[in-house]
Parts: sequence; C-alpha cells; structure tokens
Amino acid sequence: MRVSRLISLVLLLQSREVMTAAELARELEVSERTVYRDVLALSAAGVPVYAEQGRNGGYRLIGGYRTRLTGLSRTEAEALFLSGLPGPAEEMGLADAVAGARLKVIAALPAALHDAPARAGQRFHLDVPGWFAAADPPPLLADLAQAVWRDQAVELRYRRGRENGHEVSRTVHPYGLVLKAGVWYLVARVRGDHRTYRVDRIAAVEPAQTPFDRDESFDLPRFWAEHTAQFVASLLAEHVTIRLSPRGMRMLRFAVEPPAFEQAHKAAGRPDGQGRVTTLLPVESLDVAYDMLLRLGPEVEVLDPPQLRTRMAEAADRLARMYRGQR
Repeated sequence: MRVSRLISLVLLLQSREVMTAAELARELEVSERTVYRDVLALSAAGVPVYAEQGRNGGYRLIGGYRTRLTGLSRTEAEALFLSGLPGPAEEMGLADAVAGARLKVIAALPAALHDAPARAGQRFHLDVPGWFAAADPPPLLADLAQAVWRDQAVELRYRRGRENGHEVSRTVHPYGLVLKAGVWYLVARVRGDHRTYRVDRIAAVEPAQTPFDRDESFDLPRFWAEHTAQFVASLLAEHVTIRLSPRGMRMLRFAVEPPAFEQAHKAAGRPDGQGRVTTLLPVESLDVAYDMLLRLGPEVEVLDPPQLRTRMAEAADRLARMYRGQR
C-alpha cells in the first residue's frame, strides 16, 4: 500500500509541479504527517523532492525530474477505459485502479496538456442513475465484477421476482456487467445460452476454483442492444387505436415508452379538420394502456378496442360527476 502511495505522490508532483502538504494529503487521502514521512522516504531513496518555502511554496521535483514508473499494469490498463465513469467504477471496486491509471496517463502527457483532464471534468459529467433511484450499489456487485474480470465461474443464488421471490441456484459464466438507468445487470452464459440477471436480486455469489474459457467473439454491446429490443417487443404485445389532439401527441411522448411512441408517431395518419390524428399505439396490456392514456385526459380518444373505450368513458363520467359535486 505504501509503495503505491509513494508512486502516486511522485506522479502528482510530476504532473502538477508544486503541491503543498495539505494538497497532497487531500489527494492521497492521508494525514499531512504521513505526507512528511513519505517525502523523507522518497528523498532517502534518491528521488529529488525538496520543499520550497514562501507564500507559493510547497513540494516539487528538482530539475524537471521525471519518473519512469508510468507503465500501466493490466488492471490499470483495463480500468482506464472506465475513467469517465467514476461512480460505476467505484461501485465495482475499481476506484483505486482507475485513479492510478489516470495519474500515470497525466504524468505521461506533455506539460502543456496537464490541464486536459481537469478541463474535461469541469465541462462534462455523466450522471448514470435515474431520478429518485437508490444510490447505493448492490452489495455483491464488486464480487461479480471480480469474477467478470477474471473469467471465473460462479454459483449464484438468484431471487426470482421481487423481495419475496423464489430463490434458485445456477452455475454461470459471468461475461459482463451492464448499468441501465441506474440498475446493474449481469450477462452470463448458462448451459450454452446468454442470460441476464438483475444484480440486486442476487442473494449469494460463490466463486469457482478455475476460470472458464470465454467466447472471444461475444459482443456485449451488441448482445445488450438485441436483448433489450427483444424485451421491449415482447412487452408491447397489444395495440390500441387512438385519436390525439396536437397537444395530446406531444404529451404522448412522456406518457408511454419511447419505442411505443416511435411506432405510434410513424403510424399516425393525416390530421383531420381539428388537427387530430388517428394512430395505432402498441402497449403492454389494456390495463397498462388505461393507466397511461388517462394521463392525457381530453387530449386522447380511444377508438378501439371497445372494452378500453368503455373504461375510459366510465372514468370520464366519474370525473365529470366529481367536479360537478355529484355522486
């Protein structure tokens, strides 16, 4: 641990030229007293670190000294591609590897480009979790991430359904992790097929002793895109015919899932004399359609099927009686 910290201290001075003990302590997450001891250790080892007094003083490396300790380890090289995702990287237990790789890349940059990471960080930020979603990562995420990196088979206990769902056990080959709208999913090979598991429903992970042979032709982004497309298509099994006002068409975008809106938008006919359009809307079920279309109020009219039109009419009657003060 201390060797890694000493290397980080040298790389920090190499990339920023001069830093105070307080700044180094903050970056390395140690006390200033530890920084003083580390600087003495580096000086004793022949690294030309010296303290500069005065208002703008601090520690610096003498004479443009540059360390050769900038080579990336395998873990750091792989983690480097997660450097733009600090939150997810930390949740997977890779924060230290990402930080180390970042420091080594900065140290290798020309002096004129040392501010590039800071400039990018000040201007762009990726906030992955959805609104009102729990921020805490699933407790077994780091264990699964290790298994993914090591191509290590694991025994899972997985809860089907929600909190009180039935638990099943599976031996799986973990191929990858996907973060979708703040929810982590494991993509694993089971008996020749690739399947997905919500990580927050995994109750236990038991690593196997030997690694598995990964199919190098497996493309995680492509698999996920195809999987989600099939999942959405399987959900949108029903269709309803609706007539929308111009405002209703705009509201529809926020009332239904994006694939459903896209299909409805493409299927929309020409506006009538009142600007209303008729279209075919794919939905998960008539119950779901009822809940979604009620949000549009008088901006939508259900034409078909008859049972959904009747339910919408009954809801409209109840609302009318309520606002007229009638029972």
